[in-house]
Amino acid sequence: MQEILIVVDMQKDFIDGALGTPEAQAVVPAAAEKIRAFRGRVIFTRDTHGENYMDSREGSMLPVPHCIKGSPGWQLCSELQPLCNDAPIDKPGFGSVALGELLLAADREEPISSVTLIGLCTDICVISNALLLKAFLPETRVIVDAACCAGVSPESHSRALEAMKMCQIEVINQ
Repeated sequence: MQEILIVVDMQKDFIDGALGTPEAQAVVPAAAEKIRAFRGRVIFTRDTHGENYMDSREGSMLPVPHCIKGSPGWQLCSELQPLCNDAPIDKPGFGSVALGELLLAADREEPISSVTLIGLCTDICVISNALLLKAFLPETRVIVDAACCAGVSPESHSRALEAMKMCQIEVINQ
């Protein structure tokens, strides 16, 4: 049985760039340690938008250009970049269907015992991907390590963790 660690959107714009927060900056060392200690497969995702972001539905709701493909803010944070061994999964929205399909195929080859998610933002992309993976792999243990996540605000981070618990996603290190 294989174990998977998903590192969600640990990019400069979410840490100390356009949408950065002190809480996001604070979880980088814990995320790096989690990745280094993890003995299974590690997959990174990367929020990816085009130059026309402001014309998109998301851009109309969150009018802050961020994670524009090729920009410095789109890059994985410098502390985690050396820990990324495979190309990240670029995702144009909050949840990644490509990630779900990848893990479903991997589970067919060798069963996945658990999928752990860490990253940013707990209340947007982490929760979206955790729920999506729960739908793709309903019998697989889905875990979120709260100590390696940060939300848009501490309050919305806590609300997202509680919502995930209600959906049978295991929250650890809260």
